[in-house]
Amino acid sequence: MDDQTPLKKTPLHALHLSLGAKMVPFAGYDMPVQYPAGVLKEHLHTRAAAGLFDVSHMGQVIVKAKSGSCEDAARALESLVPVDILGLKPGRQRYGFFTDENGGILDDLMITNRGDHLFVVVNAACKEADVAHMKAHLSGCDVTLLEDRALLALQGPRAASALAGLWPEVTAMKFMDVRDASLLDAACIISRSGYSGEDGFEISVPSAQAEQIAKALLEHPDCQPIGLGARDSLRLEAGLCLYGNDIDTTTSPIEASLEWAIQKARRMGGERAGGFPGADRILDELTNGTSRRRVGLKPEGKAPVRGHSKLFADGEGGTEIGEVTSGGFGPSVEGPVAMGYVPTDYVAPGKQIFAEVRGKYLPVTVSALPFITPTYKR
Repeated sequence: MDDQTPLKKTPLHALHLSLGAKMVPFAGYDMPVQYPAGVLKEHLHTRAAAGLFDVSHMGQVIVKAKSGSCEDAARALESLVPVDILGLKPGRQRYGFFTDENGGILDDLMITNRGDHLFVVVNAACKEADVAHMKAHLSGCDVTLLEDRALLALQGPRAASALAGLWPEVTAMKFMDVRDASLLDAACIISRSGYSGEDGFEISVPSAQAEQIAKALLEHPDCQPIGLGARDSLRLEAGLCLYGNDIDTTTSPIEASLEWAIQKARRMGGERAGGFPGADRILDELTNGTSRRRVGLKPEGKAPVRGHSKLFADGEGGTEIGEVTSGGFGPSVEGPVAMGYVPTDYVAPGKQIFAEVRGKYLPVTVSALPFITPTYKR
């Protein structure tokens, strides 16, 4: 995107400004990076109570088979993802990713069975490419990017009680459930997943009612607005990938330690094994392993180790072994945390390696992910 292209605004843009948000360009949008409380307090508030995020920049897409059968839409979409969509029940959601012919990741996404169609949420920076990709390959389906809806994320241990003030039935939802709901007479779609490691919800709302619903949620004493800065530190502590940082076309799902998202039905010996781009490589790596893996990293001391820092086997910088993909300070962990890729010889938790920071080689310990204990409602 060049400097002349005006930034897009979400339906909550005026609300962010009224709340004193510091705005930054992100994925072509003018987005709030933090509010007056600051990233640290916003992060800790989300872990302790409830935080409201504007994620309206993400793409909300309907995939509907021309036959009218959701099963046909699921079969079609399975040709692009290594995920069991046919086995996804109505009202349930699943994490997945588009792969390319080389087994790299084009984008990661959430897929919901909505009864007569699939509802797919994709990343902001990839949404035009993802829609074009689906339109090019899903000839038996209509693929529609919804332009008239906002998306809110409500995260934290008190998110359910904050949302129950507008819709009491929310308390019956379990992790990865998706339900239709009426919030202040607006027709909404609510999913219970989260990108923070905390129990949380994503609320798809009509653009025209987005500000009214956001304000109503923020009136709850436990709920505060949270910016992209804390969203990043929360997901990093939860060991969750950010597309473009931790996963991209140069990383396979197995290298990225995402094999948990490839169900038995799509693996070797499964009833619908393969049939997705890059299947030969991905299925081979599932069986025989891969030469490198994404791991958690805990730097010693207080200095954060940022993305793109080089990783070395020794403290003299003699043998380069990998790179940090995401890193920063983890407020809940009370210290720096990071993720990156290392050779499989170095993936055991407790292994010491070194990160280059401003010409020095700082000790870093390989750590199991996530760094915090998730509180999803199973």
